Amino acid sequence: MIKKKGKMKIDINEILTYVHEHIPITAGLGADIKRYDGASVSISAPLDKNINHRNSAFGGSLSAVAILSGWALLFIKMKELNLQTKLVIQSSNFEFTKPVIDDFEAVCCLPPIKEYERFLKTLEKHGRARITVNSEVLCNNLSCGNHQGVYVAVRIQD
Repeated sequence: MIKKKGKMKIDINEILTYVHEHIPITAGLGADIKRYDGASVSISAPLDKNINHRNSAFGGSLSAVAILSGWALLFIKMKELNLQTKLVIQSSNFEFTKPVIDDFEAVCCLPPIKEYERFLKTLEKHGRARITVNSEVLCNNLSCGNHQGVYVAVRIQD
C-alpha cells in the first residue's frame, strides 16, 4: 500500500483557487466547493450562470459540474496522501432525470473502500490507475441527474 508521508491538511479555498486557475471553465460556471468531509465533496453552482433557453440549467453545465465533483474528490484525496499525480477523466456518462430550475450541486462520494484501496495499490505498483466514481446532481434536495466517470491518475515522479 502507498505509504502515507503524514496526512496533509487540506485548505478548500486553496483547492478552489487551483481549480479556477487551472480549469478556467469552472470560474465561468460559478463552481464552488461547498463541502468536503474526507469521503465526499459537494460542488455547487448558481442557475443564473448556467441557464438555458428553457430557464433550466444547461445540460453541459450539469455534466461539467458533476465531472468536476469526481475530479475534485480524487484530487483532494491525492493531496491528502502527498501523492503527485496527473488526474484526468477517461470516460463520462450522465443521466438527466429532472430539470434543474434553481441553484444546484453535484455530490460525489468515494467508491467502496476495497475499490479505492485497489486503485491506490495499482497506482503504487504501476504508476497509473483508474477508478470509477459516481456523482449525483441535486436541486432543492431533489435528485436531478446521475454521473458516472472513470478517472485516471498517473504518478508524477518526485
